[in-house]
Parts: sequence; structure tokens; C-alpha cells
Amino acid sequence: MNKLEAQIELFKKEIHSDSYPMSIGEAVSMYTNGEFDIHPEFQRIYRWTLDQKTKFIESIFLGIPIPSFFVAQRLDGVWDLVDGLQRFSTILSFMGELRDEQGARLDPLILSKGGYLTELDGAQWTNLDLISSALKLTFRREKIDFKIIKKESTSDTKYELFRRINTGGSILSEQEVRNCLLLMANKDFYEWLTRLSRDENFVATTPISDDKQLEQYNLELITRFIVFNKLDWDSITASSIAELGEFLNDQIVLIAQDDRYDTNNMIFVFQNTFKMINQALGNDAFRKYYKTERRHKGGFSIALFEAISIGVSKNINSLLIEYTPENLRRMIEEFAVSDQFVYSSGSGVRANTRICNTIPAAIRHFSL
Repeated sequence: MNKLEAQIELFKKEIHSDSYPMSIGEAVSMYTNGEFDIHPEFQRIYRWTLDQKTKFIESIFLGIPIPSFFVAQRLDGVWDLVDGLQRFSTILSFMGELRDEQGARLDPLILSKGGYLTELDGAQWTNLDLISSALKLTFRREKIDFKIIKKESTSDTKYELFRRINTGGSILSEQEVRNCLLLMANKDFYEWLTRLSRDENFVATTPISDDKQLEQYNLELITRFIVFNKLDWDSITASSIAELGEFLNDQIVLIAQDDRYDTNNMIFVFQNTFKMINQALGNDAFRKYYKTERRHKGGFSIALFEAISIGVSKNINSLLIEYTPENLRRMIEEFAVSDQFVYSSGSGVRANTRICNTIPAAIRHFSL
């Protein structure tokens, strides 16, 4: 056995899986009996249109093969749905069985005109004129396939499975995938993160488009702030970060699962950091500064956000003592045109290289 074969055998032992086809009726019964957790909170993140839902139900009626559903078996035997949430939620919604996070039954789905079955327009499960008893029985008996990650697998397998399925060509943004990982890891932490995103000073200094808001970009900014604030920048290198998206996934899940993480201290640091930055420059804080014109122009800069917010937060205690809005404004503008920032954040510079140069430079720059 060569080294690659040995490595494959090692990691295959960490993943125990099975395949199990069952009828839609059986799967829905598992859900209603509490044996199948589909994470209804994920509905805030996933976005399927009525047309997409209708075409999916139409596919089932027509016997068109649909992709497998991936589930992870918990220690208590309950299945956690890892991939296929929108598809299974659509089935439940159509059958009038979908419940919200509080367990309340939601209004059943009313279909639109299908791609082939135009008679689906206005159809719903309880309308026997359109969905007859025979059609209901046929629908319930349709088989769907489940790929099961068994409870004997290592604890992080379902996170890795979800990430691999939902990255690369996915309809979800990186942060939407990350949010789902956080919901699986620690729902309370995710809720805490969303509360931070509503901080008025943070919102004022990070003007982003409606499209970016829908993609949860505000939570990505806070994720970067929390992760970068926790790192020891004396020991971080570009090679230790490698691919930034995966690095952020790993680090924020670790923080979410850390019972010792001090959220109260982070609230103090976060709120004071963005309060001071807002008082100094408002929504110009993370826009490019033109020294000759003595004004800020252009759109929101992620490079400026990363460096300035962490530079200020890492020096928050001393800045709170000696800070004035005028002094901080001057420091921000000086940093924005500094050689180290400009050269390290130009086009063609990889994100991991950029942050390893700009953030330590900002930490030094904002020290008093």
C-alpha cells in the first residue's frame, strides 16, 4: 500500500455512510414524528421562487429523477438534513406539513403554472378538484433517495459535507453557506452575530447594496471582523491562511463552538470600534481617500474595512482614552494613502497576502 492508498484508507474510516431509498410518505412521517430535523431557520438563507417550487413538484409528478438528499445521523438517531433543504421543504409545504421554528404549521403551498403541467396553476394539496386522492397517493408513494452519514462518523463530517456540496457553482454565496454551518454548529452564536449586524454605527459605516444585503454580506463583514480580531497577527502568514473563504469557515465555526469565547467583550470592542469610526468619518470611513482632493470617493472597500476596523479594535483601550474624532479621521486618511496599504491592496494581490500585510500595518499605525 503506497502513501496515498494509506491516507485514503485512514480517512475513509472516519466516514460511515449508507444509502436508503424511501417513499415521500415515509420521509414526511419521519418529519412529523420529530425524527427528521430540516433546520427551518435555514429558510431565512435559502431563496427559491414559486416557479422553482412548482417545477420541482411537477418533476415528482412526472417521475423525473431528482438528486439524493444528504442527511447526518445524530447520536439520538434523529436525521439532520445537510443538503436538500429547499427541495424537502417544498414537498412539506405542498403537503401542508411544513412548520416554522416555533413549530407552527405554515400555510400550504399554492402552485403556479408548471413547465409542462399547466393545470398545476392554483393547485394545492387540499383542493381535490385539482389534486385528487389518487394523485395524492401516487405522490406519497414516489421514492426519494437518502445518503446517510452515520453517527459513527467523526463529529465534523456533516460540516465538511455541507461545505463541499454547497460551494463551487452553488446558488448560495460564501457567507450564506457559512451561515448554515454556524446554524448547525451553534444557533445561539448565529443569532448573536445577526444582532451585531444591526448595530447602528456598523450599518452607517458599511453602505452596501441591496443585492449584497440579500447575500448576507453584512454578516461576512462581521465574520471577518470577529475572526481577524481573535488572530495573533505576529504568527499569521499568507500560507497559514491559504484560501480565505475556507479559512473563515473553519475559524468562525471554531469560535462558535468555543464555550470560553467572550461574547460580552467582543460586543464592547465591536460597538466602540464602529462608534468611533462612524464619529470620525461616517460612511466615508471605508472609501478610498484622495489626498490631493482631500475627500473620499468610490465604493465600499473591503481592504480598508479589514485593516482599519482591526487596527482600531486591536488598540481600542488606548484609543478610548486619547481618542477624538478629528485625530482618528486624520489617522484613517493617513493610513489609506500609506505606501504599505496601497502596494499591498492593489489589483492582482491575493486576499491572504493582502490581509497579512495590511492588517499588521494597521495595528501598528493606530497604536498610540
